[in-house]
Amino acid sequence: MAKQYKSEALATVQEAALGLTEAGVMSKRTMKEFDQRCLTPVEDLAPEEILEIRLRENASQAVFARYLNVTTGLVSQWERGEKRPRGASLKLLTLVAKNGLGAIA
Repeated sequence: MAKQYKSEALATVQEAALGLTEAGVMSKRTMKEFDQRCLTPVEDLAPEEILEIRLRENASQAVFARYLNVTTGLVSQWERGEKRPRGASLKLLTLVAKNGLGAIA
């Protein structure tokens, strides 16, 4: 999966920084720190936000779950606040919130 940056400008700057690292001008540690600052941030989502994202995308829980590669029951639990998305699921939800379901299709 390609990295998703906060903006196109940051993606371009990151590419230049990668070239500097490969040339030995910038340390790998500095590059790692820079990379982390450029990537789309992942923040916890409230149950209402998850429901809002799904409704905005005009998807049933079953369809939404299929896109996220989780069960329908898990989407339901997220929307009721019984469980919270973590890891890859949270990253995918963040990308869908920002760019729509098409971003992960």
